[in-house]
Amino acid sequence: MSSLTTTLDRSAAGPPGDSRTGPESLKRRTRRRRGAIALFLAPFFVLFAAVMIAPLGYAVWLSLFSQKSSGLGFGGSETVFAGLGNYLDTLADPAFLDGFGVIAGYCALYIPLMIGGALLLALLLDSGLVYAKRFFQLVLFLPHVVPGIIAALVWMYLYLPGVSPIVAALESGGIHWDFLSSGKVLGSVVNIAVWEWIGYNMIIYFAALQAIPREVIEASTVDGAGPVRTALRVKLPMIRGAVVMTMLFTIIGSLQLFTEPMILADASAGVVSGWTPNMFAYTEAFSKNDYGQAAAASLLLAALAAGLSFAVTRFGARSGK
Repeated sequence: MSSLTTTLDRSAAGPPGDSRTGPESLKRRTRRRRGAIALFLAPFFVLFAAVMIAPLGYAVWLSLFSQKSSGLGFGGSETVFAGLGNYLDTLADPAFLDGFGVIAGYCALYIPLMIGGALLLALLLDSGLVYAKRFFQLVLFLPHVVPGIIAALVWMYLYLPGVSPIVAALESGGIHWDFLSSGKVLGSVVNIAVWEWIGYNMIIYFAALQAIPREVIEASTVDGAGPVRTALRVKLPMIRGAVVMTMLFTIIGSLQLFTEPMILADASAGVVSGWTPNMFAYTEAFSKNDYGQAAAASLLLAALAAGLSFAVTRFGARSGK
């Protein structure tokens, strides 16, 4: 039997010196495999270069030049090399720096409300206290389906005195509340963002909770832990990765705040005009036609977002140990 097996193995391997089993054949197979991998990856790299690398490189190029007028403004303008001048001018501009103060206040309100609210809703849906879970998941997720511009327009209507049923109801009760005043507009913008995103993050947390082995939950119950203690001591630590991921996306999204305040800019009588770093870049590019400084502001904002992303990722990795 062993001799028959040996004969079959030799016949399958081919005669001595067969090119199909030699080093050259192995190299050819390796080259073909690498070629196939490169062929499948090529569309991704082409698209990545077209929509990411090329625009980023063009923004860097724009940021190194500025427009200078000659002849007291009557002789047209010319493009001159500015080097790091646009970056220094942007960092020295009070409007750009004030925008980060607005972002800091926005994050202080938005992140706890959105992350905490999404966690609470996910834990409630994961518990046995809620019926019709599919219905509530759909209802809570539906606001995220509405495009940000449409959501901002709807809420602008609900904020405007004279047309808003909410404002009319408050005034009928003797409460005068101007949602778009300087002291209240930040909360109004936060409300729109929470309304849009809390359901999206709730779905992420709920999916992570559903992935927890039921044996772990049952063991916690057997040990005498109640629903609240199980949620705080067992469930939350096991979905830390999902929380860190959504925190990262939330911070990046907060730095890019633009749509909601831009829609509310006219309705607020200029209270939120040039309110955020993104709005500063928009004004520089499309109102002042200073594309160099707009590109510099955008790149500085991107560098800050990258730094914060790295910090949040490292913090999440350390806290998970």
